[in-house]
Amino acid sequence: MAYFIGLMSGTSVDGIDAVVCDIDSNKVQLIASLCYPIPIKIQNKIHSLSNKEYQNDPIEMMGHLDVDIGQLLSEAVDALLDKAKLKPQQVVAIGSHGQTIRHIPNHPQAFTLQIGDSNIIAANTGIDTVADFRRRDMAYGGQGAPLVPAFHRVVFGDENRNRIIANLGGIANISVLTKTSEVLGYDTGPANTLMDLWIKQNLNKDFDLNGDWAKSGDLNSRLLEAMLADPYFSQEAPKSTGREYFNLEWLTNFNIEAINPEDVQRTLLELTAQTLSDAIDNHINSGEVYLCGGGAHNDFLVERIQKLIPEFSIESTYSLGVDPDWVEAAAFAWLAFRTTNRQTGNLSSVTGASEDTVLGAVYPTAK
Repeated sequence: MAYFIGLMSGTSVDGIDAVVCDIDSNKVQLIASLCYPIPIKIQNKIHSLSNKEYQNDPIEMMGHLDVDIGQLLSEAVDALLDKAKLKPQQVVAIGSHGQTIRHIPNHPQAFTLQIGDSNIIAANTGIDTVADFRRRDMAYGGQGAPLVPAFHRVVFGDENRNRIIANLGGIANISVLTKTSEVLGYDTGPANTLMDLWIKQNLNKDFDLNGDWAKSGDLNSRLLEAMLADPYFSQEAPKSTGREYFNLEWLTNFNIEAINPEDVQRTLLELTAQTLSDAIDNHINSGEVYLCGGGAHNDFLVERIQKLIPEFSIESTYSLGVDPDWVEAAAFAWLAFRTTNRQTGNLSSVTGASEDTVLGAVYPTAK
């Protein structure tokens, strides 16, 4: 047995997903999982620091948050080990994604920045920690994202079937796993992030349970058309995006003041469904779609996706043996396995990097 831990905190900043997996070559077995809460005060600081305009001292704020998140990630590991009844010595390594606060891939000085000090994780847990996965891909000219398609290929791929794995986190991304061509993948646009921000602003709720609020509204076709005209959606892959782009500031550009809030939510849900469906249709005409991430639990969103691509079967990754809530965290456990074995973790066909490469930096302990 070779145990690896994966830690993932996504764009929604609603908690730290932590998993422990038994990984042997290309076989990944989920052993235990949990979501460790991020205090509201720290969530608000992360959101504030992620804004384009930041009025205070961003370097000092980032430094404090780097420590805070490193500590929270350590605590998540401790809680996970306790749940799994494992000792630190039984774990080979931790793969920590960190909390993204900037992702700027399309710039002469392209960069991505995740915080959550891995020195603290390694010191507090006594477990070798692998982190900073995305910047190595960017050093080779890649987007640094998405990194999960390589994992999706290993765990969900079937050489006899055309499959799309669609992750509906804050941002939506797809992995295109076909019978005949190399793996493709990219961010299709917003998944939950705009809907979460909008319902938080209007109803003070963290998310729209089952899409019920969106379902109570009416689709505003003019607003949808205006949003779909954003150049990101027609941009060719490789491409990746984040909350730096799709945020409330982006939404207010569409003069939504006179539109009922529930109608805006309904239209945002349709934006996610349509951009995802359009991306899938661009690659294959029929096949299997498997959903993961928080959006897989949004019944109305799933209903709309199915309506837009009726020629595809749509299920969650439960059907393939992996709980949709833990797919991304498991991917970073797998990436830690790849790094510690000096094996490549990215797919240049996905990110646009000049070559596949070993990802991340290792923060070793004295064990």
